Amino acid sequence: MKVRALFFASYREIMGGADFDVDLPDGATVSDLITVLRERDDAAARLPSAPAVAVNRSYCTSDAVLADGDEVAIIPPVAGG
Repeated sequence: MKVRALFFASYREIMGGADFDVDLPDGATVSDLITVLRERDDAAARLPSAPAVAVNRSYCTSDAVLADGDEVAIIPPVAGG
């Protein structure tokens, strides 16, 4: 199956782009996607192993099962005041 991973702010810089299509086996979880992304190269390995994630615009946990065509936003930490 294919999912689209979206990156924002510092994660976009780490990954070298705003989005990527990623091929995963059926039944893959968010955690599986993060593992695949972190294995892309040395820079990508800087992604946290359990970042905040939203699937199809809804926050979810790392054990959420993905489906073909899902859009997965990898959300960096934010600070404000």
